[in-house]
Amino acid sequence: MAKMHSRARGKSGSNKPTKKVTPGWVQYKAKEVELLIVKYAKEGKQPSQIGLFLRDEYGIPDVKILTGKTISQILKEKNLGLELPEELMALIRKSVLLTKHMEINKKDFSSKRGLYLTNSKINRLVKYYKVKGKVPQDWKYDPARFKMLAQK
Repeated sequence: MAKMHSRARGKSGSNKPTKKVTPGWVQYKAKEVELLIVKYAKEGKQPSQIGLFLRDEYGIPDVKILTGKTISQILKEKNLGLELPEELMALIRKSVLLTKHMEINKKDFSSKRGLYLTNSKINRLVKYYKVKGKVPQDWKYDPARFKMLAQK
């Protein structure tokens, strides 16, 4: 699959194991994994960060194989889910930081193009999430509303 804004061809990062069986060396039960996910979510970690913590610190290769649910589904059940999807928030944060950079460096045209492409990605992703029902139909991206993200 080609990358979105270039002619280069991107490669996927990794492949999941073909067997959908819990590895024998995993010593955690499904309930314990859910408690760990809730603990990290209450600490303010994103679902992708939680997955990395579980992989690196606890040796849990795949939450979905163990529990039958994804990390996002578990968080949604426990009412700890995000109001906006994680990848959309990352793009919005990037856009806000680029806008802040452009206020200081007005002649930085490569950053200006990057800001334009990032806003384009945000609008395409919002359109997709509206169809999927993950974002309300009346939700609209307004850069001024998210300015406080750059201060974090």
